[in-house]
Amino acid sequence: MFTLRPARPDDYDAIVELWSAAGSHVDLAARESRHAFTRQLAQFRDLFLVAVEGDRIIGVVLGSHDGRKGWINRLAVHPHHRREGVAAALVTACDTAIRAEEISIVCALVETGNAASAALFRRLGYADDTPVAYFRKKSTQ
Repeated sequence: MFTLRPARPDDYDAIVELWSAAGSHVDLAARESRHAFTRQLAQFRDLFLVAVEGDRIIGVVLGSHDGRKGWINRLAVHPHHRREGVAAALVTACDTAIRAEEISIVCALVETGNAASAALFRRLGYADDTPVAYFRKKSTQ
């Protein structure tokens, strides 16, 4: 059985290992660097959650918000622990924590083709019927 707890700075290496095992692309030079993780963790301490079995991290979700809209980011579950309710528990706990900050809209971006994640979010009551185009501008540094 697993439990959920807030992530800690010393969880970083285990989380990166989990993302890799789960097949997630990780940008260790920028967005998922140790520095970025630690800085964001300090800002969103109650929204960065891990699922643990014993002392091993088997799932992770990183929540954030901009004061008006919340985001569920970087959800991953170790392949050996899928279909055990880990992802649903992490998303539900993160959603609850974001809403406790008086944020009424919670969103998640799911990569096209990730049917399992899309099904999970639909099952948890998220709608995917809003057509949007996602634009981004990366730093040139």
